[in-house]
Amino acid sequence: MKKIIRKKTYDTDTASLVKARNHSFFGDPAGYSEALYLTPDGFYFLYGHGGSDSPYPSESIKAVSKAKAEEWQAQPED
Repeated sequence: MKKIIRKKTYDTDTASLVKARNHSFFGDPAGYSEALYLTPDGFYFLYGHGGSDSPYPSESIKAVSKAKAEEWQAQPED
């Protein structure tokens, strides 16, 4: 997925995957997956997708700061 936010391109095909996590199980309407990526230019973003009742009912990219990326990585696994 590719998205331009504030004139910066965030693309899951060209960025490096830092970490991914799944919440719940496949087929759960509230389940979802999140992945933290780092662009070649050094910017972080979260890519998410999930079920209809999840925080990501459709594919989404959200730019995050380095501090938020580190905070996200430090969260305990489900």
